[in-house]
Amino acid sequence: MKGPNRELPILYLVVPCYNEEEIIMESAEVMKAKMCELISSGVIGKNSRIMFVNDGSTDDTFALLSDVAKKDDIFIVVSLVGNTGHQNAIWAGIMTAEKADVVVTIDADLQQDINALPKFLESYKNGAEVVYGVRNNRESDGVFKKLSALAYYRFMHLMGSRILENHADYRLISRKVINALKEYNESNLFLRGLIPSLGFPSDIVYFDTKERTGGKTKYTLSKMFKLATDGITSFTIRPLRIISFTGFFTILFGIILSIISIVEWIQGKNVPGYTTLLLVLLFMSGLILLSLGVIGEYLGKIYLETKNRPKYLIDCVICSGNENDD
Repeated sequence: MKGPNRELPILYLVVPCYNEEEIIMESAEVMKAKMCELISSGVIGKNSRIMFVNDGSTDDTFALLSDVAKKDDIFIVVSLVGNTGHQNAIWAGIMTAEKADVVVTIDADLQQDINALPKFLESYKNGAEVVYGVRNNRESDGVFKKLSALAYYRFMHLMGSRILENHADYRLISRKVINALKEYNESNLFLRGLIPSLGFPSDIVYFDTKERTGGKTKYTLSKMFKLATDGITSFTIRPLRIISFTGFFTILFGIILSIISIVEWIQGKNVPGYTTLLLVLLFMSGLILLSLGVIGEYLGKIYLETKNRPKYLIDCVICSGNENDD
């Protein structure tokens, strides 16, 4: 099998899309201009492509993308059956880009600066198999988004998750990394943790974020919370160990209180403790429910993994003069 080309690689730009009709045509034009510039300057091969992954959009995103893909062979549209989620959509694009030497994943809103692509490719040519795009700052975010992002990364690090701060899913991966990812079959994907855990030579490219030109972000607070939960439960059992240590110290604390109560009883002391008892009961009940919830998350992940269901189903692949239904 022919090895990947370091000097003139075939690049596939993988772009997950969900209800992006307001900005998708503008983004497609910007992406095409950048790809054509890189091709004409001899940075990437002429067979490089832009692959949009339609993740079950309910607006006109798929219709708009289908139209441009049928007219221009630089575009490919992979349409999934239903909404599988951002991580699965990225995975589907990576696994479908069979002809690529390198894949760069980028969001459809282009808040991640596409002009950083030459730096990604330069790092790849210098030997990096993975290149992470990391934000220079979060000036374009609101106060709540900044604080929630800071809390997110701090909590992830505290729980032992290997994740780069201010790195979303803007990254370059080589064919070698893609082939390695094919060996991973887990249903609960967290690429921000999975790819660093592979251990391939990596580099970082810093970029400035841009304002979204239209529409609204699809990463709601609930989706960010789910992503954080997946990141923790997919890569570390530290929460379970915390529960074990908490249980041990709670029992130890209970033994100490029992000894103190017995001593006071022998001394004839009878101190009313209704409020203390109520607070302890409330605290312990909350602690037990929280612990059961954490354990339930792990059990739920095991349950989903044992089903071994496909992470995505492809409805059709559309490109210039071709439409394949699966």
